[in-house]
Amino acid sequence: MDTKKVETLDSALVQASKKIRVLKALEWPLGSEERFLQNWRKGNPLLPEVILKPQDLNESISALESIAVRCDEDDPVEKFLAETARSYADSARMLINFGSPEFTRYSTKIYGRPDAVYKLQGMSAVDGAKFFLEVTDALLGNVHLPPTPTDISSADFAGWLKAEVNEFFDVDTVEVVVDQNMSSKALAGATRIRVRGSALFSQLDKDQLLYHEAFVHTATIINGKKQSNLKSLGLGAPRTTRTQEGLAVIAELITNAMDITRLRRVALRVIAVKQALDGADFIDVFKFFLDGGQTEVESVRSAQRIFRGGDVRGGIVFTKDAVYLQGLLEVHTFIRIAIRDNRPDLIRNLFAGRLTMADALRLSPVFETGWLKPPVYLPVWASDLRRLAAMMAYSAFISNIRLDKVYLERAIEFEDELKLVQ
Repeated sequence: MDTKKVETLDSALVQASKKIRVLKALEWPLGSEERFLQNWRKGNPLLPEVILKPQDLNESISALESIAVRCDEDDPVEKFLAETARSYADSARMLINFGSPEFTRYSTKIYGRPDAVYKLQGMSAVDGAKFFLEVTDALLGNVHLPPTPTDISSADFAGWLKAEVNEFFDVDTVEVVVDQNMSSKALAGATRIRVRGSALFSQLDKDQLLYHEAFVHTATIINGKKQSNLKSLGLGAPRTTRTQEGLAVIAELITNAMDITRLRRVALRVIAVKQALDGADFIDVFKFFLDGGQTEVESVRSAQRIFRGGDVRGGIVFTKDAVYLQGLLEVHTFIRIAIRDNRPDLIRNLFAGRLTMADALRLSPVFETGWLKPPVYLPVWASDLRRLAAMMAYSAFISNIRLDKVYLERAIEFEDELKLVQ
């Protein structure tokens, strides 16, 4: 490896990517969602009128493309730099094409399509989403599943979260701030976590946001920034989004922070992105979320996430919300295979910065030499590989049991059969 060349390219990449802030650029003006709901409640729903100003990012694109072409992609570190530079360049192209088919073309290039079929599995994220919705549909309204109280204010939640992150990030400072202009309940960065000021939180929200936002998203950025030889591992490169969200959703599942409402929300987003790509407009998608069991406020915010930067008339959308389930399927499988093949180091590598699964594998030789450092911050569930291995081994076996062959009364029949054997 030409370390001097890598240092030069790495520094240039950090500089060239600074102006490209995807989610910030896609934020709707304050009050857009409220105006839609006012008309909806009057029985006269109107498509939101949102105009986002395209950014002039051509200079950044040129700089990023220059970095990519200078990389020797036979070298794993330079391959990482080239892929990351191209990812930022594609994101910039997306941001200068608001409302046009090119916007969705670059969005799907970066984040993928929900209906893309996994070649070796013969299924798509849409198939997975439909399965989760079918399984959970019957549980909605079940008297044995009482609703979760949502009565914690944003200020109280932020105070609790601040205490938790202070304990986890013991040698780094992470601020928690209340932000009124957000569509997500929380959003994590390297130095701060933003909490939506208008939101009310539940006890389940606490663990979901702590393990998802703080212990994955914030942790991987901070770990990446501590890489002295490859500073770009501390960038939130768009190409790493699927792996990042996959890790974060797995964290919710493994720590028992995932509940039925959250699982359905993830699945509903996948189907909604597909509908919007197929031409459903903002009102159609809003109604879909409403019919799926979400409140009016949740439904308008979910629809807004999909149409930000696109066209509320349908067909031109932001496809990021499909990656939560795509990432979950991909990262879960990756972890299972890493354990099966006796490569637990690959799981650790995923937390050493903002990486994709392919990065973790390609860069493993430079982790082994010590040129790249292991993560400083690692959540407990990912650091105790013995327990993680046991869980994944069980998951691999239990997936072989065919539920279509089993019914509840079978428990009684099986007990009677055992008595006859004795």
